[in-house]
Amino acid sequence: MKGLRIYASPDGESHFDEIELPTTKRAVHSEAAPFDVTGSYTASHVRITHIPAGMREVAWHRVPEPVLTVRLDGSVEYETSDGEVRYVPAGSFVLVEDTHGKGHLSRHSPEAQTVIWISLPNGLELPPE
Repeated sequence: MKGLRIYASPDGESHFDEIELPTTKRAVHSEAAPFDVTGSYTASHVRITHIPAGMREVAWHRVPEPVLTVRLDGSVEYETSDGEVRYVPAGSFVLVEDTHGKGHLSRHSPEAQTVIWISLPNGLELPPE
């Protein structure tokens, strides 16, 4: 399963990376065909945020801890300090790990948005099975 990652290098510059979460085919219900499922990751807390309509741009900022953001609706365009820009539509997840350095910039679509923030103390290191 592929996703986007924002991280800071040791010099404090933020960058994008593509991540691949390992999955296995699992039957989660006796009546359903098996489908791809990741292992379980340790999360310390979950927040659901409502970004109001018209929010537009959020200036350069960092996250206080690694978070997996899941965008339920709306879209965002992220810019990292190295100048790269990525568009993230609804239904996507992004691992945001730039806890130090210059951070990233967020440009939100004009409509209100709902985003789930899952704090991951260990990031997305391979979970124990």
